[in-house]
Amino acid sequence: MPDLQDVEPQSAADEARVDAVPPIVVSAKQQGSGLYERLRALGTDRLAALVLALADPRDAETRRLIEEACTKVSGSAPTAPATVEDAEPYMVGASPAMHRVFATIRKFGATNAPLLITGESGTGKELAARAVHERSAYAKGPFVAINCAALPPTLIAAELFGYEKGAFTGATQRRIGRLESANGGTIFLDEIGDLPLEQQAHLLRFLQERTIDRVGGTRPITIEARVVVATNVDLRRGVVAKLFREDLFYRLNVLTLHLPALRERGHDIELLATFFLRKFAEEQGRVAAGFTEDAWQKIRGHDWPGNVRELIGCIRRAVVMAENSWITAHDLGLDENACPRMSGGIAGETARRGSIDEAALREALHRASGNVTNAARALDVSRMTIYRLMRRYGVDS
Repeated sequence: MPDLQDVEPQSAADEARVDAVPPIVVSAKQQGSGLYERLRALGTDRLAALVLALADPRDAETRRLIEEACTKVSGSAPTAPATVEDAEPYMVGASPAMHRVFATIRKFGATNAPLLITGESGTGKELAARAVHERSAYAKGPFVAINCAALPPTLIAAELFGYEKGAFTGATQRRIGRLESANGGTIFLDEIGDLPLEQQAHLLRFLQERTIDRVGGTRPITIEARVVVATNVDLRRGVVAKLFREDLFYRLNVLTLHLPALRERGHDIELLATFFLRKFAEEQGRVAAGFTEDAWQKIRGHDWPGNVRELIGCIRRAVVMAENSWITAHDLGLDENACPRMSGGIAGETARRGSIDEAALREALHRASGNVTNAARALDVSRMTIYRLMRRYGVDS
Protein backbone atom coordinates (compact mmCIF):
# COMPACT_ATOMS: atom_id res chain seq x y z
CA MET A 1 0.00 0.00 0.00
CA PRO A 2 1.81 3.56 -0.67
CA ASP A 3 3.47 6.31 -0.04
CA LEU A 4 3.68 4.09 0.88
CA GLN A 5 7.52 5.83 0.13
CA ASP A 6 7.33 5.36 1.45
CA VAL A 7 6.08 4.67 -2.13
CA GLU A 8 3.67 7.13 -3.62
CA PRO A 9 0.84 5.58 -5.67
CA GLN A 10 1.04 6.18 -9.38
CA SER A 11 -2.69 5.73 -9.75
CA ALA A 12 -5.52 5.65 -7.28
CA ALA A 13 -8.17 4.17 -9.50
CA ASP A 14 -9.14 1.32 -7.18
CA GLU A 15 -8.13 -1.59 -4.90
CA ALA A 16 -6.29 -4.66 -6.08
CA ARG A 17 -7.67 -7.99 -4.94
CA VAL A 18 -5.59 -11.10 -4.98
CA ASP A 19 -6.07 -14.73 -4.15
CA ALA A 20 -4.44 -15.74 -0.88
CA VAL A 21 -2.13 -18.49 -2.10
CA PRO A 22 0.90 -19.91 -0.31
CA PRO A 23 4.23 -19.02 -1.89
CA ILE A 24 6.47 -21.58 -3.53
CA VAL A 25 9.28 -22.67 -1.22
CA VAL A 26 12.33 -23.99 -3.05
CA SER A 27 14.99 -25.73 -1.02
CA ALA A 28 18.60 -24.57 -1.07
CA LYS A 29 19.57 -27.85 -2.72
CA GLN A 30 17.10 -27.29 -5.54
CA GLN A 31 18.21 -23.66 -5.93
CA GLY A 32 21.82 -24.79 -6.29
CA SER A 33 20.96 -27.32 -8.93
CA GLY A 34 22.50 -26.53 -12.30
CA LEU A 35 19.52 -28.14 -14.02
CA TYR A 36 17.13 -25.92 -12.08
CA GLU A 37 18.93 -22.77 -13.21
CA ARG A 38 19.04 -23.96 -16.82
CA LEU A 39 15.30 -24.65 -16.78
CA ARG A 40 14.62 -21.21 -15.31
CA ALA A 41 16.71 -19.61 -18.03
CA LEU A 42 14.64 -21.20 -20.78
CA GLY A 43 11.64 -18.98 -20.18
CA THR A 44 8.02 -20.02 -20.17
CA ASP A 45 7.56 -20.71 -23.90
CA ARG A 46 10.75 -22.75 -24.35
CA LEU A 47 10.13 -24.66 -21.13
CA ALA A 48 6.64 -25.56 -22.34
CA ALA A 49 8.06 -26.76 -25.67
CA LEU A 50 10.64 -28.87 -23.83
CA VAL A 51 8.01 -30.56 -21.67
CA LEU A 52 5.81 -31.29 -24.68
CA ALA A 53 8.79 -32.75 -26.53
CA LEU A 54 9.45 -35.13 -23.64
CA ALA A 55 5.83 -36.20 -23.33
CA ASP A 56 4.85 -39.10 -25.55
CA PRO A 57 1.34 -38.27 -26.82
CA ARG A 58 0.52 -41.99 -26.60
CA ASP A 59 1.63 -42.20 -22.96
CA ALA A 60 -1.45 -41.17 -20.95
CA GLU A 61 0.31 -41.65 -17.60
CA THR A 62 3.11 -39.20 -18.48
CA ARG A 63 0.64 -36.59 -19.64
CA ARG A 64 -1.36 -37.07 -16.44
CA LEU A 65 1.75 -36.50 -14.32
CA ILE A 66 2.63 -33.33 -16.27
CA GLU A 67 -0.88 -31.95 -15.87
CA GLU A 68 -0.81 -32.79 -12.18
CA ALA A 69 2.54 -31.00 -11.77
CA CYS A 70 1.21 -27.93 -13.64
CA THR A 71 -1.81 -27.80 -11.35
CA LYS A 72 0.39 -28.09 -8.26
CA VAL A 73 2.80 -25.34 -9.32
CA SER A 74 0.16 -22.89 -10.55
CA GLY A 75 -1.80 -23.40 -7.34
CA SER A 76 1.13 -22.52 -5.11
CA ALA A 77 2.94 -19.85 -7.08
CA PRO A 78 3.04 -16.38 -5.51
CA THR A 79 1.33 -14.52 -8.32
CA ALA A 80 1.33 -10.76 -8.61
CA PRO A 81 -1.89 -9.04 -7.58
CA ALA A 82 -4.54 -9.39 -10.26
CA THR A 83 -6.10 -6.03 -10.96
CA VAL A 84 -9.88 -6.16 -11.16
CA GLU A 85 -12.54 -3.61 -11.88
CA ASP A 86 -12.12 -0.96 -9.20
CA ALA A 87 -8.42 -1.63 -8.62
CA GLU A 88 -5.81 0.36 -6.69
CA PRO A 89 -2.32 -0.93 -7.64
CA TYR A 90 -0.89 -0.56 -4.15
CA MET A 91 -3.84 -1.57 -2.01
CA VAL A 92 -3.05 -5.25 -2.05
CA GLY A 93 -4.84 -7.65 0.23
CA ALA A 94 -7.01 -10.73 0.46
CA SER A 95 -7.56 -10.89 4.22
CA PRO A 96 -11.07 -10.40 5.65
CA ALA A 97 -9.91 -7.17 7.27
CA MET A 98 -8.86 -5.69 3.91
CA HIS A 99 -11.99 -6.90 2.15
CA ARG A 100 -13.95 -4.91 4.74
CA VAL A 101 -11.75 -1.89 4.01
CA PHE A 102 -12.38 -2.20 0.26
CA ALA A 103 -16.14 -2.49 0.79
CA THR A 104 -16.16 0.52 3.11
CA ILE A 105 -14.18 2.62 0.62
CA ARG A 106 -16.80 1.94 -2.05
CA LYS A 107 -19.60 2.97 0.30
CA PHE A 108 -17.91 6.12 1.53
CA GLY A 109 -16.99 7.18 -1.97
CA ALA A 110 -20.66 7.65 -2.77
CA THR A 111 -21.10 10.38 -0.12
CA ASN A 112 -19.61 13.84 0.43
CA ALA A 113 -19.56 13.78 4.25
CA PRO A 114 -16.25 14.31 6.11
CA LEU A 115 -14.23 11.15 6.54
CA LEU A 116 -11.88 10.24 9.38
CA ILE A 117 -9.27 7.58 8.59
CA THR A 118 -7.49 5.98 11.53
CA GLY A 119 -4.66 3.49 11.77
CA GLU A 120 -1.03 3.12 12.74
CA SER A 121 1.70 4.93 10.85
CA GLY A 122 2.51 3.16 7.60
CA THR A 123 -0.84 1.42 7.06
CA GLY A 124 -1.69 3.42 3.93
CA LYS A 125 -4.10 6.12 5.10
CA GLU A 126 -3.32 8.44 2.19
CA LEU A 127 -3.85 5.59 -0.26
CA ALA A 128 -7.28 4.97 1.22
CA ALA A 129 -8.06 8.69 0.99
CA ARG A 130 -7.08 8.72 -2.69
CA ALA A 131 -9.22 5.64 -3.35
CA VAL A 132 -12.24 7.34 -1.74
CA HIS A 133 -11.56 10.49 -3.77
CA GLU A 134 -11.48 8.54 -7.04
CA ARG A 135 -14.91 7.06 -6.27
CA SER A 136 -16.52 10.32 -5.19
CA ALA A 137 -18.36 13.07 -7.01
CA TYR A 138 -15.14 15.10 -6.66
CA ALA A 139 -13.00 12.62 -8.63
CA LYS A 140 -12.48 15.05 -11.53
CA GLY A 141 -11.18 17.69 -9.15
CA PRO A 142 -7.75 17.88 -7.47
CA PHE A 143 -6.60 15.77 -4.55
CA VAL A 144 -4.63 18.04 -2.23
CA ALA A 145 -2.73 16.36 0.61
CA ILE A 146 -1.34 18.25 3.60
CA ASN A 147 0.70 16.80 6.47
CA CYS A 148 -0.32 18.94 9.43
CA ALA A 149 2.66 17.76 11.48
CA ALA A 150 5.08 19.05 8.84
CA LEU A 151 3.81 22.64 8.82
CA PRO A 152 5.58 25.20 11.05
CA PRO A 153 3.01 26.75 13.43
CA THR A 154 3.67 30.27 12.15
CA LEU A 155 2.89 29.26 8.58
CA ILE A 156 -0.10 26.97 9.02
CA ALA A 157 -2.73 29.68 8.52
CA ALA A 158 -1.03 31.01 5.39
CA GLU A 159 -0.58 27.48 3.99
CA LEU A 160 -4.15 26.39 4.62
CA PHE A 161 -6.07 29.58 3.90
CA GLY A 162 -3.71 31.67 1.77
CA TYR A 163 -3.06 35.39 2.16
CA GLU A 164 -3.55 38.72 0.45
CA LYS A 165 -0.78 40.97 -0.79
CA GLY A 166 0.54 43.09 2.08
CA ALA A 167 -1.09 40.92 4.77
CA PHE A 168 2.26 40.69 6.55
CA THR A 169 5.92 41.45 5.98
CA GLY A 170 7.09 39.54 2.94
CA ALA A 171 3.60 39.03 1.45
CA THR A 172 4.45 40.68 -1.86
CA GLN A 173 1.60 39.03 -3.77
CA ARG A 174 -1.61 37.15 -3.18
CA ARG A 175 -1.24 33.44 -2.51
CA ILE A 176 -3.96 30.80 -2.83
CA GLY A 177 -4.14 28.49 0.19
CA ARG A 178 -4.22 24.69 0.07
CA LEU A 179 -7.91 24.55 0.96
CA GLU A 180 -8.79 26.92 -1.85
CA SER A 181 -6.62 25.00 -4.33
CA ALA A 182 -8.70 21.89 -3.52
CA ASN A 183 -11.90 23.58 -4.68
CA GLY A 184 -13.95 21.05 -6.62
CA GLY A 185 -11.89 18.16 -5.29
CA THR A 186 -10.72 16.60 -2.02
CA ILE A 187 -8.58 18.06 0.74
CA PHE A 188 -6.68 15.43 2.74
CA LEU A 189 -5.36 16.52 6.14
CA ASP A 190 -2.92 13.94 7.48
CA GLU A 191 -1.88 13.87 11.15
CA ILE A 192 -4.86 16.05 12.03
CA GLY A 193 -4.09 15.56 15.73
CA ASP A 194 -1.05 17.83 15.32
CA LEU A 195 -3.08 20.80 14.09
CA PRO A 196 -2.85 23.67 16.63
CA LEU A 197 -6.05 24.56 18.49
CA GLU A 198 -6.28 27.99 16.85
CA GLN A 199 -6.28 26.46 13.35
CA GLN A 200 -8.69 23.78 14.50
CA ALA A 201 -11.22 26.56 15.08
CA HIS A 202 -10.74 27.84 11.51
CA LEU A 203 -11.11 24.33 10.13
CA LEU A 204 -14.32 23.87 12.10
CA ARG A 205 -15.75 27.02 10.56
CA PHE A 206 -14.82 25.81 7.10
CA LEU A 207 -16.63 22.52 7.71
CA GLN A 208 -19.72 24.37 8.94
CA GLU A 209 -19.86 27.30 6.54
CA ARG A 210 -17.88 26.02 3.56
CA THR A 211 -16.05 29.34 3.49
CA ILE A 212 -12.51 30.47 4.30
CA ASP A 213 -10.85 33.82 4.94
CA ARG A 214 -7.44 34.50 3.47
CA VAL A 215 -4.99 36.07 5.90
CA GLY A 216 -5.47 39.81 5.44
CA GLY A 217 -8.65 39.24 3.39
CA THR A 218 -11.86 41.22 3.76
CA ARG A 219 -14.46 38.80 2.41
CA PRO A 220 -15.16 35.08 2.83
CA ILE A 221 -14.44 32.74 -0.07
CA THR A 222 -16.78 29.82 -0.73
CA ILE A 223 -15.03 26.46 -1.21
CA GLU A 224 -16.73 23.26 -2.36
CA ALA A 225 -14.42 20.39 -1.46
CA ARG A 226 -14.64 17.14 0.42
CA VAL A 227 -12.62 16.89 3.61
CA VAL A 228 -10.80 13.68 4.50
CA VAL A 229 -8.58 13.62 7.59
CA ALA A 230 -6.29 10.97 9.03
CA THR A 231 -4.60 10.31 12.34
CA ASN A 232 -2.48 7.62 13.97
CA VAL A 233 -3.44 8.74 17.48
CA ASP A 234 -6.67 8.48 19.49
CA LEU A 235 -8.48 11.79 19.00
CA ARG A 236 -10.92 10.99 21.83
CA ARG A 237 -7.99 10.97 24.23
CA GLY A 238 -6.82 14.19 22.61
CA VAL A 239 -10.16 15.76 23.46
CA VAL A 240 -9.81 14.64 27.08
CA ALA A 241 -6.24 16.00 27.18
CA LYS A 242 -7.46 19.36 25.79
CA LEU A 243 -5.26 18.93 22.72
CA PHE A 244 -8.14 18.56 20.28
CA ARG A 245 -11.41 20.47 20.06
CA GLU A 246 -14.41 18.37 21.02
CA ASP A 247 -16.73 20.13 18.56
CA LEU A 248 -14.28 19.55 15.70
CA PHE A 249 -13.94 15.88 16.64
CA TYR A 250 -17.68 15.30 16.41
CA ARG A 251 -17.80 17.24 13.16
CA LEU A 252 -15.11 15.01 11.64
CA ASN A 253 -16.25 11.75 13.20
CA VAL A 254 -19.14 11.26 10.78
CA LEU A 255 -17.67 8.44 8.70
CA THR A 256 -14.74 6.46 10.09
CA LEU A 257 -12.45 4.07 8.25
CA HIS A 258 -9.91 2.09 10.27
CA LEU A 259 -6.94 0.52 8.48
CA PRO A 260 -5.62 -2.64 10.14
CA ALA A 261 -1.98 -3.06 11.09
CA LEU A 262 0.07 -5.35 8.84
CA ARG A 263 0.51 -7.91 11.63
CA GLU A 264 -3.31 -8.25 11.73
CA ARG A 265 -3.61 -9.11 8.05
CA GLY A 266 -2.41 -12.72 7.99
CA HIS A 267 -1.19 -13.94 4.59
CA ASP A 268 -1.38 -10.41 3.16
CA ILE A 269 2.22 -10.04 4.34
CA GLU A 270 3.30 -12.69 1.84
CA LEU A 271 1.24 -11.16 -0.94
CA LEU A 272 2.68 -7.71 -0.32
CA ALA A 273 6.23 -9.01 -0.02
CA THR A 274 5.94 -10.80 -3.38
CA PHE A 275 4.27 -7.81 -5.01
CA PHE A 276 6.93 -5.31 -3.96
CA LEU A 277 9.77 -7.74 -4.69
CA ARG A 278 8.66 -7.95 -8.31
CA LYS A 279 8.08 -4.20 -8.52
CA PHE A 280 11.49 -3.17 -7.17
CA ALA A 281 13.33 -5.89 -9.07
CA GLU A 282 11.78 -4.64 -12.30
CA GLU A 283 12.66 -1.03 -11.44
CA GLN A 284 16.32 -1.98 -10.88
CA GLY A 285 16.56 -4.43 -13.76
CA ARG A 286 17.16 -7.38 -11.44
CA VAL A 287 15.90 -10.95 -11.74
CA ALA A 288 13.76 -11.84 -8.72
CA ALA A 289 13.19 -15.56 -8.31
CA GLY A 290 11.62 -15.21 -4.88
CA PHE A 291 12.38 -15.61 -1.18
CA THR A 292 14.29 -18.47 0.39
CA GLU A 293 12.62 -20.46 3.15
CA ASP A 294 14.58 -18.70 5.91
CA ALA A 295 13.58 -15.33 4.44
CA TRP A 296 9.92 -16.31 4.57
CA GLN A 297 10.33 -17.33 8.20
CA LYS A 298 11.77 -13.90 9.02
CA ILE A 299 8.98 -12.12 7.14
CA ARG A 300 6.22 -14.12 8.84
CA GLY A 301 7.80 -13.84 12.29
CA HIS A 302 8.50 -10.09 12.27
CA ASP A 303 6.08 -7.80 14.14
CA TRP A 304 6.27 -5.00 11.50
CA PRO A 305 5.84 -1.99 13.80
CA GLY A 306 6.25 0.26 10.74
CA ASN A 307 3.58 -1.69 8.85
CA VAL A 308 3.53 -1.59 5.04
CA ARG A 309 5.97 1.33 4.94
CA GLU A 310 8.51 -0.75 6.86
CA LEU A 311 7.89 -3.77 4.62
CA ILE A 312 8.47 -1.65 1.52
CA GLY A 313 11.78 -0.36 2.85
CA CYS A 314 12.81 -3.87 3.83
CA ILE A 315 12.07 -5.36 0.38
CA ARG A 316 13.71 -2.44 -1.42
CA ARG A 317 16.87 -2.96 0.64
CA ALA A 318 16.81 -6.71 0.02
CA VAL A 319 16.67 -6.23 -3.76
CA VAL A 320 19.75 -4.01 -3.56
CA MET A 321 21.68 -6.27 -1.18
CA ALA A 322 20.86 -9.65 -2.75
CA GLU A 323 23.85 -11.43 -4.30
CA ASN A 324 21.66 -13.51 -6.61
CA SER A 325 18.04 -13.84 -7.68
CA TRP A 326 16.93 -15.36 -4.37
CA ILE A 327 16.29 -13.08 -1.37
CA THR A 328 17.74 -14.49 1.85
CA ALA A 329 17.02 -13.65 5.48
CA HIS A 330 20.34 -11.79 5.64
CA ASP A 331 19.33 -9.61 2.66
CA LEU A 332 16.20 -8.47 4.52
CA GLY A 333 18.25 -7.05 7.38
CA LEU A 334 15.39 -7.32 9.84
CA ASP A 335 17.59 -8.19 12.82
CA GLU A 336 19.92 -5.22 12.42
CA ASN A 337 17.05 -2.80 11.74
CA ALA A 338 14.84 -4.01 14.58
CA CYS A 339 13.63 -1.35 16.98
CA PRO A 340 11.21 -1.46 19.93
CA ARG A 341 7.64 -0.35 19.39
CA MET A 342 7.09 3.13 20.73
CA SER A 343 4.16 3.82 23.04
CA GLY A 344 1.75 5.59 20.72
CA GLY A 345 -1.37 7.69 20.99
CA ILE A 346 -2.04 11.15 22.31
CA ALA A 347 -2.12 9.81 25.86
CA GLY A 348 1.44 8.49 25.50
CA GLU A 349 2.52 11.72 23.86
CA THR A 350 0.95 13.71 26.68
CA ALA A 351 2.78 11.65 29.30
CA ARG A 352 6.10 12.09 27.52
CA ARG A 353 5.54 15.84 27.12
CA GLY A 354 4.75 16.18 30.82
CA SER A 355 8.11 14.63 31.69
CA ILE A 356 10.12 17.09 29.57
CA ASP A 357 11.26 20.11 31.58
CA GLU A 358 12.98 23.23 30.25
CA ALA A 359 16.46 21.85 30.85
CA ALA A 360 15.71 18.66 28.92
CA LEU A 361 14.20 20.66 26.06
CA ARG A 362 17.20 23.01 25.85
CA GLU A 363 19.62 20.06 25.98
CA ALA A 364 17.78 18.24 23.15
CA LEU A 365 17.73 21.37 20.98
CA HIS A 366 21.40 22.01 21.72
CA ARG A 367 22.39 18.48 20.73
CA ALA A 368 20.27 18.81 17.57
CA SER A 369 21.87 22.17 16.73
CA GLY A 370 18.45 23.78 16.88
CA ASN A 371 16.86 21.29 14.49
CA VAL A 372 13.32 20.76 15.83
CA THR A 373 12.76 17.54 13.90
CA ASN A 374 15.88 15.90 15.33
CA ALA A 375 15.09 17.15 18.83
CA ALA A 376 11.57 15.71 18.57
CA ARG A 377 13.00 12.37 17.46
CA ALA A 378 15.44 12.33 20.37
CA LEU A 379 12.69 13.04 22.91
CA ASP A 380 10.18 10.66 21.23
CA VAL A 381 7.53 13.35 20.70
CA SER A 382 6.06 15.14 17.71
CA ARG A 383 7.42 18.34 16.22
CA MET A 384 4.27 20.16 17.33
CA THR A 385 4.99 19.11 20.92
CA ILE A 386 8.48 20.62 20.65
CA TYR A 387 7.03 23.88 19.33
CA ARG A 388 4.47 23.96 22.16
CA LEU A 389 7.16 23.32 24.78
CA MET A 390 9.30 26.07 23.24
CA ARG A 391 6.42 28.53 23.58
CA ARG A 392 5.74 27.37 27.14
CA TYR A 393 9.33 27.84 28.28
CA GLY A 394 10.13 30.80 26.03
CA VAL A 395 12.89 28.88 24.29
CA ASP A 396 14.26 30.07 20.95
CA SER A 397 15.78 27.37 18.73
